[in-house]
Amino acid sequence: MTAPEIAGPASVVPTTRPGTGGNKLLRFIIVRFLLIFPTIFILVTLVFVLMRTIGDPITAALGGRLPADQLAQRIEEAGYNRPILVQYFEYIGQVFTGNFGETISDHRPVVDVLVRYGGATLELAFYALIVAFIVGIPLGMLAAYVRDRWPDAILRVFAILCYATPVFFAGLLLKLIFAVGLGWLPVAGRASVRTELQLTRVDDPTGIYLIDALKTSNPGAVYADLLAHAVLPGVALGLLTAGIFLRLVRTNVIGTLSMDYVDSARSRGVREYRLVTKHALKPASIPIITVIGLQIAVLLGGAVLTETTFEWQGLGFMLTQYLTARDFVAVQGIVALLAVIVALTNFIVDIIAALIDPRVRY
Repeated sequence: MTAPEIAGPASVVPTTRPGTGGNKLLRFIIVRFLLIFPTIFILVTLVFVLMRTIGDPITAALGGRLPADQLAQRIEEAGYNRPILVQYFEYIGQVFTGNFGETISDHRPVVDVLVRYGGATLELAFYALIVAFIVGIPLGMLAAYVRDRWPDAILRVFAILCYATPVFFAGLLLKLIFAVGLGWLPVAGRASVRTELQLTRVDDPTGIYLIDALKTSNPGAVYADLLAHAVLPGVALGLLTAGIFLRLVRTNVIGTLSMDYVDSARSRGVREYRLVTKHALKPASIPIITVIGLQIAVLLGGAVLTETTFEWQGLGFMLTQYLTARDFVAVQGIVALLAVIVALTNFIVDIIAALIDPRVRY
């Protein structure tokens, strides 16, 4: 007789929980990407409606300078005498195919204006963000380190002055001191005449001088000239955001320094400087990354005044020129592109924040 077989314990089969971290991140990215399209649609619609509140663009640009019959002929040729809904749907269709129309004042495709001057505005925003990071983050950490002492009070006043001072006033002040008074930096422009000539001769120019400079015969001298021209406008625009970063870093580092794990590290004899720079910096950087998307819109708005102050020929500079000429077709195209840039930037910032802090995905 054989002994009966003893059944062992049933093996436990691990179950996979639905919605793992990777799936949630992918779902988060897809949802945020799909939200770009309604966001852009709403922004472009608002731009169209606001521009049409002043009437048709032909009358706005040429009214009073042409006889009534010629003005009516221009309006009919451009199609602005049709119902507003017909114009709207035609405009939306053109925008989603990359056609923003033709400027009224100089008869150029708006896309050409965007391509030629868009790189300058992106460069200026890039310089401003570098200034904001270099100034705002270290000073915010220092303010948290010396909390409630006189250096902290000075830094908080400095932060308020940074984001409360009008950009054009800061730009004019910097020009008077460092360009006119001391003569250290150029007064205006994006580059010297010699550098501009070199950059116009490169093959397949991108309009972004930092990239086109690599194709010149003497990149070192070109970069030196570009950076010299970028210092004052970059600082004038960057300080606007640096003040906000300073306050954010200070507040979040102070909050992090009161956490239990920081107290444990402090009890083990870890120095305050190391606690601030190593343990508190990463958690404090998450709100900054989140707020960058909002600050891009602020930077692009400030770029209009900065570019005008320093004659930095970007989209902001051209926007003022077309506003003066009452060329609302060009204005409509530039504002729509800036809205698209803001929407795309917020998407990128959301993804970076989700990668750094998994809590954002839930």
